[in-house]
Amino acid sequence: MAVWTVTTTTPTEQSAEEIAETVVGEQLAAAAWISGPVKSVWWHLGEPGSGQEWRVELRTLAGIVDRLMVRIRVLHPWDNPELVGIPVGACSPEYAK
Repeated sequence: MAVWTVTTTTPTEQSAEEIAETVVGEQLAAAAWISGPVKSVWWHLGEPGSGQEWRVELRTLAGIVDRLMVRIRVLHPWDNPELVGIPVGACSPEYAK
């Protein structure tokens, strides 16, 4: 069973919690961790910017990672949020279940 980590950032702690609680409740993710606020620095729409964001890290399975990412896009307050999925290189079989 292949495990994935999916991360996104949100503008508020409340939006991070709403995304995490919804996708875990819908069993699209097994768990979610929220950290923040974090300081972000970016280049967007041709100019630099910076600000505070809340980071959401989720664990899911390879077979539903695409559904999870689509659901996060629907729930997210931004039109084009950062949304990154990375396969976990190794984990215990018990954790993967």
